[in-house]
Amino acid sequence: MIDHDLFQQLMDQVWFRFIMVSVFGFLTGLEFRAYVREANMMHSEEPVVKIGSSRTFTFIAILGYVLFILDSEYRLYLAGMVGLIIFFSLFYYHKLKNGQTGLHQPLISLIVFCYGAVITLMPPWFLVLLFVSIVFTLNARPLSQRLTVNIQPQEISTLAKFLLLSGVILPLLPDYSISPYIPATPFKIWMAVVVISAISYAGYILKKYLLKQQGYLVTGLLGGLYSSTATTVVLARKSRGLVATDASINAGIIAASGMMYLRLLIITMVMNWHLFYYVVVPLLLFGMIAIGFAFFVHRRGIESSKMTPELGKSNPLELGIALLFATLFVIMLAITQQVIANFGSSGLDLLSLGVGFTDIDPFVLSVLSGHFQDMKLQHLAGAIVIAAGSNNLLKAIYAISLGGRKNCGRVALVLFILGLLSIGYGLVLSGGLFGVF
Repeated sequence: MIDHDLFQQLMDQVWFRFIMVSVFGFLTGLEFRAYVREANMMHSEEPVVKIGSSRTFTFIAILGYVLFILDSEYRLYLAGMVGLIIFFSLFYYHKLKNGQTGLHQPLISLIVFCYGAVITLMPPWFLVLLFVSIVFTLNARPLSQRLTVNIQPQEISTLAKFLLLSGVILPLLPDYSISPYIPATPFKIWMAVVVISAISYAGYILKKYLLKQQGYLVTGLLGGLYSSTATTVVLARKSRGLVATDASINAGIIAASGMMYLRLLIITMVMNWHLFYYVVVPLLLFGMIAIGFAFFVHRRGIESSKMTPELGKSNPLELGIALLFATLFVIMLAITQQVIANFGSSGLDLLSLGVGFTDIDPFVLSVLSGHFQDMKLQHLAGAIVIAAGSNNLLKAIYAISLGGRKNCGRVALVLFILGLLSIGYGLVLSGGLFGVF
């Protein structure tokens, strides 16, 4: 077996780096050749113009490595790169004359030319990362074409604005408290908005663009990442219009609540690792129970249609939604602090029970982000579980009122029982009896 020291000694050898560069250059050429062959099959009337084969990429990789190690001032290496750029400029001009605009081969060739510099200056994993990135990018053609056709341009603009606020503005925010009534720093407040919006956005994109017609069960699973309450409302209304009960719709409603638990678990893991230790058992337990039961219900029924309803048209990264959430979060922070200061753990339990009948995300994030030194972690963890259970009671009411007792009576009962069990577990956890978890 090759240990770490021996591997490092091999990496220091010129001949070993030469072999690695040659091998990865050849593999890159093979991948590009497969890409060109597939492109020619799709456009058989006009084959893609290319230069050489997989051996061409091998020679380009070798040339780059040799020029890099021959001159410590890298003049030969830069001259070789300039020559390669001039050559491929002429090649691209020829492609344009043939009505082809693809830049893949020139760009990949330049990356392959850099393999020698990468293996010399960077850790070996970076060369592997470059190769894997090329492979993934070339094979992502069907996905990129589908996104190009389906994705709405304004959503890219929204994503860019949000990345600006999260990647540029977030690091500039102060990480100290600015008011005695708000037990969290501006940095943590906006970080909470970024985290919750990113999770919701993942579910939004998956449902809207990648898994649009995968049935009600998948709708429930992805909708639970976006908003389990909104998913329950939409599916319950869909169920009311049916003559007979559709088990797949009921499965989707239950799955959405199961994903809510896992969503809260992810948020807790990101925002407060100390509390994650206390909530991992109940949130994972109830989440898997709900999702498992949803699959059981789904298997007993027959999917009536692959055409599922739209869960929501609002992009969770829209600035208006993010700012509204931040405002609700700050308000809930102040309320939670006052309740804890005046009523202690009992008041926190009652508050968590009440907020379950609203949007629980601001409350949960206030618990995760606030500085409540006088409150034990078990009490805070119990409040999160209670809020999740209370929210299931709300969804049970929505299911039976919007879907009707005939079609959604059983699923409402499941949500009601799941909610009561969660509230009971949260109350016991808040009392510290399960603190060992």
